[in-house]
Amino acid sequence: MPQLNPSPWFFILLYSWTIFLIFSTLKTSKYTFPNDPVNFTNKNDNKPWSWPWP
Repeated sequence: MPQLNPSPWFFILLYSWTIFLIFSTLKTSKYTFPNDPVNFTNKNDNKPWSWPWP
């Protein structure tokens, strides 16, 4: 039964996953985030809210 012999298909599986992981990380590393949390500046525009009823 040739399907029990892992030699032919195991290396194909490893090779394809290696290529997939390399290309996927290259593509996802090119994304830039428009709202970078490190550069976030607090403008302090918050004013106290007074309720209209007592």
